[in-house]
Amino acid sequence: MSTDTTTSADAATAGPADAPPFRYGAALAGRIERAWQDRWEAEGTFHVPNPVGAWADPAHPNAGGDKVYLMDMFPYPSGSGLHVGHPLGFIGTDVLGRYLRMTGRNVLHTMGFDAFGLPAEQYAVQTGTHPRKTTEDNIERYRAQLRQLGLGHDDRRSVATTDVEFYRWTQWIFLQIYNSWYDQDAQRARPIAELEAEFAAGTRVPAGGQSWVELTDVQRRRIVDSFRLAYISEAPVNWCPGLGTVLANEEVTADGRSERGNFPVFRRNLKQWMMRITAYGDRLVADLDRLDWPESVKAMQRNWIGRSQGARVRFPVEGFDGVDIEVFTTRPDTLFGATYMVLAPEHPLVDAITPAEWPDGTGERWSAGAADPRAAVADYRAAAARKSDLDRQENKDKTGVFTGAFAANPVNGALIPVFVADYVLMGYGTGAIMAVPGQDQRDWDFAANFGLPIIRTVQPFEGFDGEAFTGDGPAINSANDEISLDGLGVAEAKAAITEWLSARGAGDAVVQYKLRDWLFSRQRYWGEPFPVVWDADGLPVGLPDDQLPVELPEVADYAPKTFAPEDADSEPEPPLSRAEEWVAVDLDLGTGPRHYRRETNTMPQWAGSCWYYLRYLDPDNHDRFVDPEIERYWMGPDPARADDPGGVDLYVGGVEHAVLHLMYARFWHKVLYDLGHVSSEEPFRRLFNQGYIQAFAYTDARGAYVPAEEVVEDEDGGFTWNGQPVRRQYGKMGKSLRNVVTPDEMCDRYGADTFRLYEMSTGPMDVSRPWSTRDVIGAQRFLQRVWRNLVDETTGECRVTEAEPDVDTLRALHKAIAGVHADYAALHHNTAAAKLIELNNHLTKTYATTGVPRSVAEPLVLLMAPLTPHIAEELWSLLGHTGTLAHGPFPAADDRYLVADTAEYPIQVNGKVRSRMTVPADADREQLQAAALADEKVAVALDGREPRKVIVVPGRLVNVVV
Repeated sequence: MSTDTTTSADAATAGPADAPPFRYGAALAGRIERAWQDRWEAEGTFHVPNPVGAWADPAHPNAGGDKVYLMDMFPYPSGSGLHVGHPLGFIGTDVLGRYLRMTGRNVLHTMGFDAFGLPAEQYAVQTGTHPRKTTEDNIERYRAQLRQLGLGHDDRRSVATTDVEFYRWTQWIFLQIYNSWYDQDAQRARPIAELEAEFAAGTRVPAGGQSWVELTDVQRRRIVDSFRLAYISEAPVNWCPGLGTVLANEEVTADGRSERGNFPVFRRNLKQWMMRITAYGDRLVADLDRLDWPESVKAMQRNWIGRSQGARVRFPVEGFDGVDIEVFTTRPDTLFGATYMVLAPEHPLVDAITPAEWPDGTGERWSAGAADPRAAVADYRAAAARKSDLDRQENKDKTGVFTGAFAANPVNGALIPVFVADYVLMGYGTGAIMAVPGQDQRDWDFAANFGLPIIRTVQPFEGFDGEAFTGDGPAINSANDEISLDGLGVAEAKAAITEWLSARGAGDAVVQYKLRDWLFSRQRYWGEPFPVVWDADGLPVGLPDDQLPVELPEVADYAPKTFAPEDADSEPEPPLSRAEEWVAVDLDLGTGPRHYRRETNTMPQWAGSCWYYLRYLDPDNHDRFVDPEIERYWMGPDPARADDPGGVDLYVGGVEHAVLHLMYARFWHKVLYDLGHVSSEEPFRRLFNQGYIQAFAYTDARGAYVPAEEVVEDEDGGFTWNGQPVRRQYGKMGKSLRNVVTPDEMCDRYGADTFRLYEMSTGPMDVSRPWSTRDVIGAQRFLQRVWRNLVDETTGECRVTEAEPDVDTLRALHKAIAGVHADYAALHHNTAAAKLIELNNHLTKTYATTGVPRSVAEPLVLLMAPLTPHIAEELWSLLGHTGTLAHGPFPAADDRYLVADTAEYPIQVNGKVRSRMTVPADADREQLQAAALADEKVAVALDGREPRKVIVVPGRLVNVVV
């Protein structure tokens, strides 16, 4: 950031030309670190044993210890590599893992790569380089960077979601979901074959009441397919013609444009693969109470799922026999006030119920000047398709167009007009609402704009003179010949009207979710191919296990077909659709050789991250995605914990994944649990969100970012670059902001241990903190002081002694041991570092000339090892040990030295501190009073006066009152 960041730091690390040959600086640190990394790799130091299989090892130092499964949210390997913000969580879990390993635990800790996705594909489009080569090159770069940090990972277990063997099992899990249905009675997923057997036996009847034996094969398959947990549906999606692909909501900006490329995005219905995550809504909410997660994350998931209880009500469409508009409402008690209806522009009934001509008297009032309803609706839908969901929800101008259709209110038979309006979203509820303007402000605004009736059905409080009344009160204007809600409270009115609707087949009590089924298709090349083919009847067929994996074919062009950015009516053409030799295939799937076409969409990037934690357990298994006994050992429920769902013991990552990734992974895992493939009910029993490393960025007069490391702070607190003033801003670190600092730079300049120590020292793990390169030197100086205390800088020989330490040193040592133990276990690595610095400062003052006693030096090195493993290993070796300290021992505190012999008390005179005294820790009240009155400063303050009373608060203070 300033001159101090570069010049002084470089000088500090390089050292003077005549520096002793064994001074601990960047060069020596680098040699030590590379040597120990090579040794750890050669000896398999961090290879952790499984309970069974090829990796079972009863002789392993930690084989008999309690297991601990630690995990980081794995990174996407971008071409720019890691910057110093990325490893914060990785180093934090490594410190914890090393501490646990040293205390005898069997620790599984590894790292993989979330490697499918759009960035690699876009790079391939631009350069013609195959995404696999780009991805694998990036992974090698990340692995080198992570190795340089000294992370204690079991490298045998590392996976990438793009590994063919890995995505073979991703496809297998997809087929488990595809070949399952959710039994609401049993509240679990069951194999689809059991559903087919129930239909065949007549114990279950199709919804239409048809006889199963009289149905054709295609009819039966369509019914079964409608139950599957993975299914095809016409779904409203974010279609981006300029990119030629459907985008997830998180890839669309608030103003309805693509995050990548800034192209317009349109909402339209397309046939897509969906996952029936809504079937698990109740369990996803209820099981949050069993998880050790931050309450803020649990709240986000509850809000995302949005469970609410209400009624589904059917409004028959006038002139269309058997056609109903279904709405979900949490306020069925307000039905008598429904004076119009609204469909989302994407609702599938819009086309079906819109007539060719305006009904008498309506064209002039509600047509927006269109010649006929279909033209009016088409124009309005085109305009709505250009808006994002956020824009549609937040827009205060309520617009819409009449469809030309009417529906009957089931409580009074009144025909009410049906509109299309963009403030109703297809993704929420049923995509249709009954509008009650008397009780909803959005509906009031719309009704006022279109001159529609307003009927209050809840009595406002006295003096209310607003518009829509959204509070509670007794029902009014809510009666027909069969039922009257008038005078009832909200709860009573809801129950009464729901029972009435249900008895007449006009509605049902239901639980609804804001959560929608998961859109699972992408029009991309670089993703997992679906293990599905389409037959001559246009129906999907899941492939048998022996035909997995379905590998991505080689293609000449990785780009989906793009269109003019404004061409909302264009149709997706995924890159795989052009691989005709791969798409068209003849297979025998049990009914003889037949011609099929492969699915040309690919799975989203989320797919691999939904289950990668399971593959870490058993990555070399070619027969199963994970051995059941191995999964049970690492992730099974702990019988000693009440209502433990099982799962990874600690999962560390950013809060930005609080909803989507974590929700999707929980869904996949619950399906696998229901089908008996895993013993744990949840994937992650404990979650920890680390903070972020943030940094200053600087812009010149043009607003362009300038290199942060070249900016200089002047004496007046301003900032200049090349002599020109620049503006400073604080936020994230990023390549485009020109404020990136890489771990490679820090390791070259200071050493990996210094970098690790600095990142862990700057604040609590869960709090974001600023990066300051010039402050890294403080961490290096601590390591240099430790080195000098234990190593002769001229000879490189160990300079510890066999002398017995004094009592004060033993107290300092065991205080540090107890504190560091507790801090490491609680992920309080910053306070652990502070305690180590305090202990070393004591040793520097006490043993600067004589050498530190071995009985203190060895525990100090062991305490440092989780934070700064390379220098600790080197010092441990210099202390005469031939083996690694990675498996311990870890020092234990002696309670004898944790009890103080003396205590310091402040002495107050009339409430003001006048002196302090040191007394035996076990001094009683009389001794404390006598010592306070004998103090010289107190005697001067009393000036010969007798105290009126002396107040003694044991352990805290003495107050003399005169």
